[in-house]
Amino acid sequence: MLRAISLAEAFKYTAKPNPVVGALLVSETGIISEGSHERFGENHAEINAINNARKLLGKSFNSFEDLTLVCTLEPCSHFGKTGPCAEAIAQIGIKKVIIGALDPNPLVAGKGIDLLIKNDVKVEVGLCQELVKEQNKFFFFKHEKMKPYIAVKIASSLDGKSHNKDGSSTWITCPESRDDVQNVRALYDAILTGGNTVIDDNPRMNARVNFEVNQPKKILLSKKNNFDMESNFFKNAEVTIIKETNIAKVINSIYELDHCSVLVEAGPRLVNAFLKTGLVDELIEYKSSEPLGKNGINWFSKNTTIENLGFKLESTCKIKSDVKNIYKKC
Repeated sequence: MLRAISLAEAFKYTAKPNPVVGALLVSETGIISEGSHERFGENHAEINAINNARKLLGKSFNSFEDLTLVCTLEPCSHFGKTGPCAEAIAQIGIKKVIIGALDPNPLVAGKGIDLLIKNDVKVEVGLCQELVKEQNKFFFFKHEKMKPYIAVKIASSLDGKSHNKDGSSTWITCPESRDDVQNVRALYDAILTGGNTVIDDNPRMNARVNFEVNQPKKILLSKKNNFDMESNFFKNAEVTIIKETNIAKVINSIYELDHCSVLVEAGPRLVNAFLKTGLVDELIEYKSSEPLGKNGINWFSKNTTIENLGFKLESTCKIKSDVKNIYKKC
């Protein structure tokens, strides 16, 4: 199972918003084949493991009935972008399946196991379950909490400022912190921002990384209609525009999409609107060693700290001259 978990991890940037899954077919003598869910919309891990094993039928093993399937997540039982894996497993003749964790998605949620058992497949569940859940924390969070995982990212000067009052452009953090942000973006299913940020900063808000990634979708929360659709934010991107002002309703709208996780990158007003709902799960702060001064705009009101907003510091690390702090909801 640890090997299957390791196989799955390699595709955490390309399988999303689906969970990452690894699978092995094993005989009494060892591993026959391996498979992973490599990209969203493509074959699931179990199918890839079966297809790889077919090439060795009659060479490394004589019958699928002699093999055990080890998979990190419950095989699916419904038709989506691919067919039901549980049905394919039963049809190929596999007689034993060991599963890491039940799929929390109501479309599956035990139905895959039921289908296997009805086809006389022996099933064991729960091996390394917590590791599988942690590996797919956004996916499990969405289906267990009935909301997407919401993280807010801010870049703050030493004195807690966001940007200059006069609107003049300035980098708050060092280049290395800005590179780290790209890796954070790559983990999320969607990035959300506001209209003022798009108009004033002309951001790209994609994950500019040196590895393959299923780029996060973009969500624009604004009632404005005067956007330049040729600006960076809209280029080569799938953008959902939401005009709703009630943040709780916005989050519910996102839940109804495929997104398990959303990274909010916006100015102080929209960031604080999200934080005040109590529905934000994580706050990522990149803090500079330099102050912005009296001409800067505060991230938070005078007497407000991140801790007062219901978060506790979980980790901190240095990035050159900056500090990266990760706060989790208490």
